[in-house]
Amino acid sequence: MREQPGLPVPDPVAVISWVAPPPPAVTSEHLGGSAPEVVSLRTAAPAPPRVESRPSAVTPPRTVSIAIGRAGVRVRSFGFAGAASGTAPEWLEGAAEAEGVGAAPPRAERPLSGRRTRIAPPRDLVKLEDRLHYLLQPPLESLFAERALSFPYEPFPYQFEGIAFLYPRHAAVLADEMGLGKTMQAVTAIRLLMRRGEVRRVLLVCPKPLVTNWQREFALWAPEIPAMAVEGDRVRRQWQWALDDVPVRIANYEILHRDEELLLAGAGGAAPPPFDLVVLDEAQRIKNRASATARAACALARSRGWALTGTPVENSPEDLVGIFEFLSPGLLSPQMKPRKMGRTVSDYVLRRTKDTVLTDLPPKLFREAQLELTPEQRATYQLAEEEGVLRLAEMEQAATIQHVFELVLRLKQICNFDPATGASAKLERLQADLEEVVQSGRKAIVFSQYVRTLETLAANLGSFHPLMYHGKVRSAERDRVIGRFRGDPRCQVLLMSYGAGSVGLNLQFASYVFLFDRWWNPAVEDQAINRAHRIGAAGPVTVSRFVTLATIEERIDRVLEEKRELFATIFSDSRPQQRTGLSQEEIFGLFDLACPARAA
Repeated sequence: MREQPGLPVPDPVAVISWVAPPPPAVTSEHLGGSAPEVVSLRTAAPAPPRVESRPSAVTPPRTVSIAIGRAGVRVRSFGFAGAASGTAPEWLEGAAEAEGVGAAPPRAERPLSGRRTRIAPPRDLVKLEDRLHYLLQPPLESLFAERALSFPYEPFPYQFEGIAFLYPRHAAVLADEMGLGKTMQAVTAIRLLMRRGEVRRVLLVCPKPLVTNWQREFALWAPEIPAMAVEGDRVRRQWQWALDDVPVRIANYEILHRDEELLLAGAGGAAPPPFDLVVLDEAQRIKNRASATARAACALARSRGWALTGTPVENSPEDLVGIFEFLSPGLLSPQMKPRKMGRTVSDYVLRRTKDTVLTDLPPKLFREAQLELTPEQRATYQLAEEEGVLRLAEMEQAATIQHVFELVLRLKQICNFDPATGASAKLERLQADLEEVVQSGRKAIVFSQYVRTLETLAANLGSFHPLMYHGKVRSAERDRVIGRFRGDPRCQVLLMSYGAGSVGLNLQFASYVFLFDRWWNPAVEDQAINRAHRIGAAGPVTVSRFVTLATIEERIDRVLEEKRELFATIFSDSRPQQRTGLSQEEIFGLFDLACPARAA
């Protein structure tokens, strides 16, 4: 406790006292006779009051201030009081950093640069008042300052543009290239919407390995907003879905499908309230409109829907149609030409690449490692191809695409390792390259489609102490594997499958990427590469793509280039140079086979 200095001392106080006048004088006179006695009263004039002024010593009051430290409170959930008022919850007005899934790191209270990012209304807004609502909004930077929102790191200008794109839209696709921070942009847009009282119930759906990553991102970029992972047995999940005081729920796609009835009917049979916002991360998971996952996502009651994906088109334009069945049903149809489809969705999709927005990002250096099969591999490959093609030719009209894929799979695996002797031209090249990587003190990631190939590599690369990361690794161990790869200087090689490593990982501390075999989809390859080539990369990322000559891999490489052209056609104004995609005729054409006639 301490006195508060600087208070003024009051002047002396004048005290006024009043003196009462004396009582009136009474006299009596006798007039004689029988006349009545007259009594007269004479009052003396009252004396004026005496006014005395004397100083009064008044001691000024003592003012003390007591510093009360803010106690840390573990927050499990909160309630939105006064939801009908349309204002943000009271606790948000002065929200302190709450401890949710984990304490956020110290936040740098940096003033935002002198940028002015305006919020542009979507073109589908018809009412003038709705358009003016966004046009008259202050710049995004001012909104953050007004709401006292700080950031652990100052966002890049293009990230502010992404937030301004998401904020006003009820249907949006953020399709930035992998590594540009789609997660941060989505979390910050959600944070701003919640602060302004525009959303109160948010559901975020993502692949299972990314649930903990999203919790960490909320703790970092929106520490005052609790984010609960929906998990556990059915009874626990039913209780979690029924809670009405949870602002953000995070669920994986499998749980979304498994709990579809709970989300539609609710715990007591009554329909639950709709979500204000549903966000689909890695939204290419719903590209197949007929899948159970896509149906469950489209059935969710919601006011807004956002899709996050670096690959909105993986195989064909129909992938984009599937995503928009969730965002805006009926907007697209499979019969649309790619260029018309691109024009139709132009106001709904924001796509940026690292080359256009991060000019200071270290470059990607590609090496095409074209290899000849070893003699053992060549002999086995030729025998397998001849027998397979002969079998397909004999089947004639009974041959199906599945039969062709079985042959492709066998040939691709022979290109990796000879099944009889274990000989591998790729392994010999990889060992030589990894020797240089280890000597330079760098780290490398090796990608393959097949877990069996990764296991064979691990057995042959024991001197490099490789780590394994694939679909068979339990979720509880995956974070530990990434932590060792990041922090242990002895662990310089990570063997990773495309499926497990193509989403949600930040591996920018790796300087080398090896594609041991090729995936059918170029977008999946690009995602894998961008695990290392992303914000925070300290130097160039060298990508080595292994291709064996005069094999099925060389033919597949041409297909990959065609699919890259398809993606560029939809999301740019360029015209396609040739028809793209992989038709049934092209699949059979890999082996110079005639495509069987389709059933009428």
